[in-house]
Amino acid sequence: MTTPILLTGGTGTLGRQMLPLLRAAGQKVRVLSRRAGEDADGVEYVTGDLATGEGIDAAVTGVETVVHCAGSAKGDDLKARNLVRAASGAGVQHLVYISVVGADRVPVSSRADRAMFGYYAAKLGGERAVAESGIPWTTLRATQFHDLLLRTAEQMAKLPVLPLPSGMRAQPVDSAAVAARLVELALGAPAGLVPDLGGPRVYGMDELIRDYLRAAGKRRPILPMPVPGKAAAAMRAGANLTTTGTTGGRTWEEFLAGWRG
Repeated sequence: MTTPILLTGGTGTLGRQMLPLLRAAGQKVRVLSRRAGEDADGVEYVTGDLATGEGIDAAVTGVETVVHCAGSAKGDDLKARNLVRAASGAGVQHLVYISVVGADRVPVSSRADRAMFGYYAAKLGGERAVAESGIPWTTLRATQFHDLLLRTAEQMAKLPVLPLPSGMRAQPVDSAAVAARLVELALGAPAGLVPDLGGPRVYGMDELIRDYLRAAGKRRPILPMPVPGKAAAAMRAGANLTTTGTTGGRTWEEFLAGWRG
């Protein structure tokens, strides 16, 4: 009997898109969520909290492959460590982790850096927890999702003036392309750190925001803001962009064309 694949973050941006792909590949899926879900054909929902470790042991029981997509602005390193501890004891044979491009190149040391770029440090901590777990693993680093940049732009557009960090760029990627790649990796053999996945184009942050404002039919003045610190300097130098990885999926313009504000 085929054992289920455990998917953390199965109700999030990536997980929702991975579920039908895994089911189409004939896989049973167990979704770990903080809220109870309704079981469907081939999909089982279990309740647990990666931040506290509650319910994780039960979630990994009888599972050979775990895809860890549950993420947030902070605490990813703690969640990964809690998952690793449970997975190690359960005999998991493949742990797949989604990280962010630049996790190893954006230095986060000062309090100011942590406040603005702490996500990179947390993701790097998660990577290390996975790599040092003793479980065969695969880690994919992806650039910023269209969806995340859209939510950021929507929040910023509520302000009368939009302050933007000057000199920074982004390479937004379609989350559907990332979901498809993660499914491919989960169904394959453990591969360690695989090539990065980024979007097809690099944009200045001001370009991204102006494109959004046009699509939303809004007008706002943009105020470039210098950001001090080593992390910001690394970002301006392109630490968050793909260098040797692969690119693909929709452009930002194509994503916005299909978006309805």
